[in-house]
Amino acid sequence: MLKIAVLILVGGALIVFNAMPGNGAGERPGGNILNFSLELNDGTMKPLNDFKGKVLILVNVASKCGFTGQYEDLQNLQKKYEVKGFSVLAFPANNFLGQEPGTNTEIIEFCRMTYGVTFPVFAKISVEGNDIHPLFAYLTSEETNPGYSGKISWNFNKFVINRKGDVIARFGSQTSPSAEEFVSVIEKALQESEK
Repeated sequence: MLKIAVLILVGGALIVFNAMPGNGAGERPGGNILNFSLELNDGTMKPLNDFKGKVLILVNVASKCGFTGQYEDLQNLQKKYEVKGFSVLAFPANNFLGQEPGTNTEIIEFCRMTYGVTFPVFAKISVEGNDIHPLFAYLTSEETNPGYSGKISWNFNKFVINRKGDVIARFGSQTSPSAEEFVSVIEKALQESEK
């Protein structure tokens, strides 16, 4: 009986913790990605709510992947649409064949020197498995992201977020950020208001 009471108390504490703002877990169903805060590459915390009103691309990246060249297309989108309220948010992850082995400092230096990246690059996280970051747990869960859920298949999976913070499209690694189908989704989202 005592074990059951302890489990109920611990379970209740976990539920309360997950509902608290600022723990990185965000809200459960009905919320959106703007409820999360993540560590930037330089170690400072960045609330995604700071991007409210912008169209976003959330992408898990890696420096030593066959798709790494997509950084160039992502940067081109950043330059072209930034003034219209757009930003790429990059999340380095070492989940797939160790293709992001660098430190946060090495990663940002690579991004800036090789591709001239000006969009935010966050600290390295995990996008799958037992240590999955809460943001990617949210993005991949059918409960919290119906219609666009499912495991991250590889580096450079891309989620398109509208001005309200809702996921409106998802593209796999094979789809280039310069592909017509990809760009058209961004342009349509940029034309929509926040309301």
